Amino acid sequence: VQLQACGGGLVQTGGSLRLSCAASGGTFVSRVMAWFRQTPGKEREFVAALDRSGRRKNYADSVQGRFIISRDNAKNTVYLQMNSLKPEDTAVYYCAADPTTTHYNRSPGEYSYWGQGTQVTVSS
Repeated sequence: VQLQACGGGLVQTGGSLRLSCAASGGTFVSRVMAWFRQTPGKEREFVAALDRSGRRKNYADSVQGRFIISRDNAKNTVYLQMNSLKPEDTAVYYCAADPTTTHYNRSPGEYSYWGQGTQVTVSS
């Protein structure tokens, strides 16, 4: 299974970005999908997760109400729409997948497959 994330960039405070993560290999629809983020010197942090159907979602408190995770199983792609961005959202964002976990799981160690990361920078 390979995950390819894209869509990062530089945006001003209050702006929006949409990240995409395309999956190849294996069965996309059978996997819980998630987004994490990481800044230098810090542990990887949970952002959002989505169950296999796309109906049940789990968000970190820090992004609840601003970010939206979604998936298109026909395109084997998961998205993260990020609105009202803040400087503290600056990080490398990673998509992750796992066939056995649940969307409630916020631990990076529970996800088997990872994308390469895409940089998001929010200027103040």
